[in-house]
Amino acid sequence: MAREYSRVDRIGDQMQRELAQLIQREVKDPRVGMVTVNDVKVSRDLGYADIYVSLLSTEELTEESPEVQDSLTVLNKASGFLRGQVGRAMKLRVVPQLRFHFDKLLGQSRKMDKLIREAVGDKPSVPRDDNDDPVSDNPERDA
Repeated sequence: MAREYSRVDRIGDQMQRELAQLIQREVKDPRVGMVTVNDVKVSRDLGYADIYVSLLSTEELTEESPEVQDSLTVLNKASGFLRGQVGRAMKLRVVPQLRFHFDKLLGQSRKMDKLIREAVGDKPSVPRDDNDDPVSDNPERDA
């Protein structure tokens, strides 16, 4: 028998969608970069909601990175505002306290993928050679 999709799970999913839009549109602080809301875990009594976010960056980020710390500080300070907006949008009587966390799962999955590839001896399906330019395959066009 399939597991029932509980009310807490539905609230978490809806809260994830609402927070993603609110952070993108309403939080104007420049310290908050491109934030992705990966998961929302709501406690059974709707007291707390743990929001797991990741940041778009060109470098590998950890929880100790200054960009991550700045973004989490801003989001946790804006949690009261975001909580009010989520409550209005979702028409909830009881809105959980919002706690923002950095999602370490992406970095861990990259490490695991790298280890698996090394163990198997698998090469990436698309070779990354910066000298190859797919546009300049035709020498007549380049002239």
